Formats: sequence, C-alpha cells, structure tokens
Amino acid sequence: MNLKKPIFVTKPFLPALEEFQRRLPEIWESRILSNNGPMVKELEKKLCHYLQVPHISLVSNATIGLMIAIKALGIKGDIITTPFSFVATAHAVLWNNLKPVFVDIEEDSLNIDVNRINSALSNNTEAILPVHCYGNVCSVETINNIAQKNNLKVIYDAAHAFGVNDKNGSILNYGDLSVVSFHATKVFNTFEGGAIVSQDIELKEKIDSLINFSIDYDSNNVNFLGLNGKMSEIAALNGICQLDHIDDVFNKRKKIYDIYKNELSEIDGIKVYEIDTSYRNGFSYMPILVTKNFKLSRDELSDALKEKDIHTKKYFFPLITNFQRYKNFFDETNDNLNFANKAADEILCLPIYPDLELSELDFIIDSIKSMA
Repeated sequence: MNLKKPIFVTKPFLPALEEFQRRLPEIWESRILSNNGPMVKELEKKLCHYLQVPHISLVSNATIGLMIAIKALGIKGDIITTPFSFVATAHAVLWNNLKPVFVDIEEDSLNIDVNRINSALSNNTEAILPVHCYGNVCSVETINNIAQKNNLKVIYDAAHAFGVNDKNGSILNYGDLSVVSFHATKVFNTFEGGAIVSQDIELKEKIDSLINFSIDYDSNNVNFLGLNGKMSEIAALNGICQLDHIDDVFNKRKKIYDIYKNELSEIDGIKVYEIDTSYRNGFSYMPILVTKNFKLSRDELSDALKEKDIHTKKYFFPLITNFQRYKNFFDETNDNLNFANKAADEILCLPIYPDLELSELDFIIDSIKSMA
C-alpha cells in the first residue's frame, strides 16, 4: 500500500464547519468572548447532564485545572502521585510549591500501585494525585479507604477519562475533585481546555473564583490567590457542537481498538494494553508494550514505522522522575519504580482516531506483523 498522506498518532475530531458557523453569530451579537459567557454556561450544563456529574467548572486547560484543584482544597503538604504520566501532573504540584512523592505503578493497569501508597505516607502527606491511565479506572475504593483513614484529599488526574464509566457511573465522581482534559489530542476537545468536576456547590464556587483571579465583585476585594484560567466562548462553542457526535466518536474508536487487539494480541513480544470494555470508555489511546520477545526494540519499531510514514508516540517516556527537574524528588531507597521504568521503556501508542480508515489500519497492523 502506498500512503497518500502520513498516518499520525492522533487527529482531533471536529464537527462539520457549518455546525460551528451556525452559532457563531450569537457570540458576535453578544460581544461576550470570555468571563463565563453564555456558551461556557451552556457547555457546563450540557456536560453535567452527559457525564452525570453534579458540578463542572470549565478551564482554559487541564494543567491549570490541576493547579487550581490543589489550591481549592487548601493542600499544604506532600502529594503522592505516579511518575508514569505527562509531566503536567507533577508540574501542577510544584507550581503550588508542594512536594510530589512518586511511587511505582501496577504492572498490568499502569495505574498507581495502591500498595505503595501506604509505605510512602509521612507526617507531611496531605493528598493523593492518581492518574486514570489511558482511561482505565484506578483502584478507587482502596484509594478512598487510604484517604479516609489518613485524612487525605484525593484529586484524580482524569485527563484521559472523558466519558469513562464503571459500575457506579462516571469515574469523574471519585475523589474530592477530578480534572479532565479537552486538549486537541483528546477524545473530546474544545481546541484547548479542560474541566474540574466537584461534588458540592460551595467548592465549585471557590473554584470558579480561583479561575477568575479570586475577585469578589460583591465586596470589590480579593480574598485568595487566583489566576486567569477561564475558557473562551469560542472554545466552549466547539465543545457544544462536539457533544452531538461524541457517542459516534466513542463507537468508532472502540471498533479500532477491537481490531488492533484482535490482530496484535497473538504476536510474540507485543502486549496490547487491556482497556476495560465492560463499561463505557473513550479509548483515548491505543497503547501496546513492546517486550523483549519482539524482534525489534520499542524504539526500533517506532523508527521502522516512521519510515513507512506511520507516526507513533512513546507515551509516557521518559518517566517524570527521569527529567532533570524531578530527579531530586525521588529517593530510590523508598521505591525503585521497577514497573514504571519497564513501562516507559516498552510503551508505544499507535494511531487511533475516528477518521482512521480501515485500509490505513490494516497497513499499520500488517507493518507490525511483518517486523515480528
């Protein structure tokens, strides 16, 4: 097969341009471009209904969302988290002048290893920041028990988890707060953006204030250290238009995941990351692990696919703890991060997006099989 164009690891879904343009005049007529305008309010309401969560605060991006979530809960001490994530997870901790404490992950789920959390606890620990890696649900009940027993806050980095459910419904309802990403690479996007899910109105109101510089317009005063994390009306409009198509997006991504899984699972040295299909999942990524039994290393396979114009991503590599900025925050005497390091060395995310054609998917799979 000769490719007409490169196959990228992801491609943002966009609604038909006509749908977007149809409602643009409302923004032009209102002249409201930001500051919690009507589009933002409409999207918040629709997302609460679709995701079945009580309160949502839209933000300009998920990194800002994590930073605000930490500030809103008044966390002053150490935060236990995972090194197997995008660096924004740890950045949000440091930006609050707090210490991230890294522990290893589970070998199969690649989520934070709950058995390591207890051993990492100290008198300075005030919170846990787990990541629902690739949208797979963390061991939420155990994390909740640890948090309650030790009087800890829990913030879930749910960047990959838009629309993901388990037996209890939306996983965004776990913990004190959950933060989801609406970046262009995510299943649901607002060009750039994110949201903080909270469980009570008082906390939402505090978050909304922090997003808007913490200005109290009633008293004409500033009571907290806030920042500008507001979502624009244009971004919110994109989200409103996308919601009408999101179930179809989920279905298309699932079909692609199923084909990959069926075709690649029998290849010696390729381990398809198992995503729980018992409940709704957005299949935000298509991760495989290239183990030592495969003829090529992960890097060699990635390079060989790139030569065929198939673009993959080593997501997450390197580990956060291997970045120069974070090496001083990890003590190997407490946790060796064996599984996290192994995953970082083996992980490879393959192309997945609704517009991926079956012929392109077949080409990717055949290319990998030819190298086995």
